[in-house]
Amino acid sequence: MELHQVRYFLAVASTLNFTRAAEMCNVTQPALTKGVQKLEQELGGELIYRERQLTHLTDLGKAVLPMLERALASTEAVRRRARQFQQKEVAPLTIGLAPSISASLVLEPIAEIRKFVPGLHVELREEPPSRLVELLLEGEINVALVGDLDDTPERIDDWALFAERYVAVLAPSHELADRPVIAMEALREATILDRSYCDVAPKFHRLFFPDAPPHHNHRSCRDLHLQHLAAAGFGIVLAPEHMPRLPSLKALPIEGDPVWREVRLLAVQGRRYSPALDAFVKVARLHDWSLHTGSPLQTKHHSHLEATGVSA
Repeated sequence: MELHQVRYFLAVASTLNFTRAAEMCNVTQPALTKGVQKLEQELGGELIYRERQLTHLTDLGKAVLPMLERALASTEAVRRRARQFQQKEVAPLTIGLAPSISASLVLEPIAEIRKFVPGLHVELREEPPSRLVELLLEGEINVALVGDLDDTPERIDDWALFAERYVAVLAPSHELADRPVIAMEALREATILDRSYCDVAPKFHRLFFPDAPPHHNHRSCRDLHLQHLAAAGFGIVLAPEHMPRLPSLKALPIEGDPVWREVRLLAVQGRRYSPALDAFVKVARLHDWSLHTGSPLQTKHHSHLEATGVSA
């Protein structure tokens, strides 16, 4: 089945006149008739009753008409999209985010590159860090933002963007909410809301709960769900400082700021960058991330890392 045959048939179905259909397709009438006949031979039956003044579709013609209309429309859409790619009218960019990375972090870089990458189409995808690495290597995503990552394959380029501390997020009505800071001992006695696939969970367990697991009565992979639970008084969320919070919650530092991490940008090494990916990587690496985390903390964090030898 050739596409021009489908186009000829659809023109006849639309006009019920072979002369006008040929004019519509910009071909001679014999050429159009021959194309429709070949289509009928392939489908095994007549599509059109050819009567001088009463040309009309056969039952087979009526049955296949909507399918052929969709087939031609899909083909034209494919050609249109391919032309847009070639002319750089469409610039897709799929960004992977670890569950503890808020989409709010990437909005400013995206807005910046949209100024000079016309046709930018962004997709945000949330997965655990190890799965994001797999998706990068499989070509399903173009770039990823993660927190702590124990094992990074050699094929992955890895840039540290900024460091941030973890804070305790809780409802103002919580019994610990009136304290200026929350002591580690108090956290051990409190109910901690569990974030599934949390990239810093091992660090929390090692520092806060070396002898007994925390009180995890409630869990979610969505930070917003955890915040709603915290607002309702179900417990405390241990969250990165950049994470946007519900207005009904407050954030308190943890005594000694014991938990920090580095937010990292990952991309596949040696792979040809699209214009959108190239622009995002450059903007992300040059972006002033202190606007999200607070510049005083940056300085404090680096001093902390130097003193403790903790890298993330």
